[in-house]
Amino acid sequence: MRSTTESLERRLAVSRESLRTPVADVARPRRWPVLLAALVIAGAGAAAYSNSFRCVFIFDDLPGICKNETLLRLWPIWPVLFSATAVTCVGRPLLNLSLAVNYALAGGYKDGVLEVWGFHLFDLVTHILTGLVLLGVVRRTLLLPSIPERFRKAATGLAMAIALIWTVHPLQTESVTYLVQRCEAMVGFFYLLTLYSIIRASQARRPVAWYVVAVVACVLGTATKEVMATAPVVLFVYDRVFLAGSFREALRRRWVLYAFLVATWGMLAVLVLSSEGRAGSAGFGYGMGSWEYGRTQFKYVVHYLRLAFWPNPLVLDYGVRTVDTVAEILPYAIVVTLLAAGTAVALLRRPWIGFLGFWFFAILAPSSSFVPLVTQIAAEHRMYLPLAAVVTLVVIGGYAGGTRLLARLEAPDSRRKAIGVALAVALVGAVAGVFGYLTYRRNMDYSSDLTAWSDIATKVPDNARAQYTVGNCLGRRDRLDEAIERYKIALRLDPAYVDAHNNLGGVYLRQKKLKEAEAEYREAIRIRPTYAEAISNLGGVLAMQGRREEAIACFRQALRIKPGCIEAQGNLSRLLAQMPPPPGPTP
Repeated sequence: MRSTTESLERRLAVSRESLRTPVADVARPRRWPVLLAALVIAGAGAAAYSNSFRCVFIFDDLPGICKNETLLRLWPIWPVLFSATAVTCVGRPLLNLSLAVNYALAGGYKDGVLEVWGFHLFDLVTHILTGLVLLGVVRRTLLLPSIPERFRKAATGLAMAIALIWTVHPLQTESVTYLVQRCEAMVGFFYLLTLYSIIRASQARRPVAWYVVAVVACVLGTATKEVMATAPVVLFVYDRVFLAGSFREALRRRWVLYAFLVATWGMLAVLVLSSEGRAGSAGFGYGMGSWEYGRTQFKYVVHYLRLAFWPNPLVLDYGVRTVDTVAEILPYAIVVTLLAAGTAVALLRRPWIGFLGFWFFAILAPSSSFVPLVTQIAAEHRMYLPLAAVVTLVVIGGYAGGTRLLARLEAPDSRRKAIGVALAVALVGAVAGVFGYLTYRRNMDYSSDLTAWSDIATKVPDNARAQYTVGNCLGRRDRLDEAIERYKIALRLDPAYVDAHNNLGGVYLRQKKLKEAEAEYREAIRIRPTYAEAISNLGGVLAMQGRREEAIACFRQALRIKPGCIEAQGNLSRLLAQMPPPPGPTP
């Protein structure tokens, strides 16, 4: 009896010791499979995006890169970091700095066009590096003692499958090929690097260096995009589920680390406040209520999940249409509520599975909950990091189901293992191949501004902004009748679309249809009385009709509203020069 008790105590002691043993001491896996996995991921990512280097600047790339004056000089660096005004870059100093570096390396404009390939190279390298960090995070997580043994044995293979599919997934194109949205890939890199550093610190005998890396990565992520605010909470839950076993133990071991991570919220608050609600595009009081925005997010969260499995159609701009009726809201609200409830239950009963749901919802929360982002009610780049949870759940679930099926096969273990490996390689290769091909095809939609916006207008025909922008693209190509039709469609969708009225007037003016142009300019001014450009354009039409006094009044009014209106200044000077001098005194 005594010997049995001593034997049991020895086993318990060994078990407790194994929980404290670093992963490297438990498994010491060979390095070449990890290097092979990294090469496969990098090669597949490069192949999928190999045709992206000639894709053009589009949408927010234009104000964020092409017209962003803070990118013109790298020194002094202060304006580069904190003086951006473009919606995508304001309040995100590291994003703006990366664009400024790219701008400097591009050497400015060539034949009137800013060289684009360097920007694409940066985005692709960032995306591949993020995929490699994801490989490290998943692999080291699967090797932890808290993970069932059957998954630990296949850790490298499972991690490679997850990171590979995530890297080549077509849903990621908006964060890679759409250049100014590199902020999503950059913050994804820093987010995963923070987590990876915490995992490494938990396994290191001297963890301080890794904790420093985690804090620095979190700071850099905060300077890149606001979604980094969720990192301290998500990583704390990860610590409880995979490393410490309880929140109390996680705080006991790493309270200093979490204090530094939470301190980044202060930095984020300063950046958000200084950006004035991201230049009026995000936050409360900018024309859209929290409930109006939030109820629409139920639909798009479900839509994002569908795109994770069936990435078609992919849309760059969903417009700003909200979901208003109960019939539209209720089905999606039920699905999201059930998924959230399932996540809560799983966190209690199967924490390592529940964490994937928590990762998904927590990272989506800043952009897909109740804080209105008034210029984009939905955006596929928001799924950049949440997609990792979906892919992980599917791959791990597929592996678990596959091993159970193979266990029923009447064959030697070696043969079952060979069959399992062959099927896994074939299936993952097929999925990655299809996704990589779809990514390659999706890049073609960014080959020109007209191609990209026509694609959006076809997939979301009630998107007034898309119809208007297609009109702009056609107008620049002198396809004036087609441009007029697109502007009219945009105005049917949104009669108060002031820029559409102004640009339609410009096309009529090019066709010498002066009365029609005058009517459109006057309508634009009626909608927005302070629209200096439209007032100046009206002055030009009036001058062409010989109505000089009215034209001069328009130019002067435009200059009172906008003193730097160059077109109004030039036209006014020309008109005044053409007028005869006032009669002088008689001798």
